[in-house]
Amino acid sequence: MNKSITDSKYNFKNQNSYYKGKVRDVYNINNDTLVMIVSDRISAFDVVLPKGIPYKGQVLNQIAAKFLDKTSDIVQNWKVAMPDPMVTVGHNCETFPVEMIVRGYLTGSSWRTYQSGSREICGVKIPDGLKEHQRFEKPILTPTTKAEQGEHDEDISREEILAQGLVSKEDYEMLEKYSMQLFERGTEIAAEKGLILVDTKYEFGKKDNEIFLIDEIHTPDSSRYFYLNEYQERFDRGEQQKQLSKEFVREWLMENGFQGKDGQQVPEMTDEVVNNISKRYIELYETIIGEKFVKDDDENLEERIKVNIENYLESL
Repeated sequence: MNKSITDSKYNFKNQNSYYKGKVRDVYNINNDTLVMIVSDRISAFDVVLPKGIPYKGQVLNQIAAKFLDKTSDIVQNWKVAMPDPMVTVGHNCETFPVEMIVRGYLTGSSWRTYQSGSREICGVKIPDGLKEHQRFEKPILTPTTKAEQGEHDEDISREEILAQGLVSKEDYEMLEKYSMQLFERGTEIAAEKGLILVDTKYEFGKKDNEIFLIDEIHTPDSSRYFYLNEYQERFDRGEQQKQLSKEFVREWLMENGFQGKDGQQVPEMTDEVVNNISKRYIELYETIIGEKFVKDDDENLEERIKVNIENYLESL
């Protein structure tokens, strides 16, 4: 199996700062350009798991790049170039402190909230009598605060966002509009490939007073997919849906007694577990993109990434 990259520690010319997220390593060049390396780290319940997943970074980066290109007519985005299969370079934007989560179905965390007795998510009323994985009459928007590193995202309502001045009313209305349009486009593309885009998150920023779509889009880390041809039959039988998303990792963790709570230990990630997760990420790529995934194997991934980034930055 190809090795995985779980850390990068480069020092590029004109580098102003470095940020290590749960999955991405971001280098600020001249306060104008961001170099984002999508590592093979994997997180769940806001915890970075101890082993990397081979090809995961390449899968996420390439899916995001393709969807950024396919939605640029809806809203401009931060991507400028992809100098390496695991790297995207783009505009440095001032990030809005909220994430826009669009849900088309009652599943995942929204189902867990509903099951606990709540009939409201982020200020959105949810009717009684719904079942797990049931389709909403129309997609709903359930924003969260964008947490600082090491903290948890928190649900927040539209009214709270505006009352706290986190986003201006004018900008927030545009974020709502773009999020729903992006979700509609993602739904159409997914359906063409025999999938259902169940829910997803979008992040936005501003540069020169213009709104940009930033970060990843419609990847298995930011989105959940069901298989279209199996959905109705499984739903009618009350069965779990076959998913292409990171939810299967969360489910594996929960089955083994881990939900990120104090005192809990991450279960052992055997080679078999790691290999199965890698295969699922590749499966999603090939299904949603409709192309064979080409594994970019290299004995020295760290050096390849470094050289490709440096060569690109020299061309600026």
